[in-house]
Amino acid sequence: MLYYAVLTVYVLVCLLLLVVVLLQQGKGGDIAAAFGGASSQTAFGARAGATVLTRATTALGTAFLLGAFVLTLMGRSSGGSVVSGIDGPAPVESQAPALPTEVPTLPTTVPGDAAPADEGAAAPAPAEQTTPEAQ
Repeated sequence: MLYYAVLTVYVLVCLLLLVVVLLQQGKGGDIAAAFGGASSQTAFGARAGATVLTRATTALGTAFLLGAFVLTLMGRSSGGSVVSGIDGPAPVESQAPALPTEVPTLPTTVPGDAAPADEGAAAPAPAEQTTPEAQ
């Protein structure tokens, strides 16, 4: 509720600042001043005293900046995360492992050694060698 009251005052300050700036008279803004025909020796025209409009512009400009800062602080949400209301990923049911858990061991033989003997199997017979003389 307080936020909307501050916002209403801020909009009114913005409108008043717009009106006050548009009501002010320009400093040497005619065509003669653009080409150096102004009678004043200063760069931006003669310095005039602070009028009611310039004081109102200063006050309303300050109120505009402070109002923007206050509305920013009031409009902030609490320091929560943007994903605080979302549940996490669903738990994954156990699946078969990608790799086998037990790696089979292979028999190792060295050339020239005897082959490992299986319990029920006979060792293979050595291959017969043929010589050219036997043909």
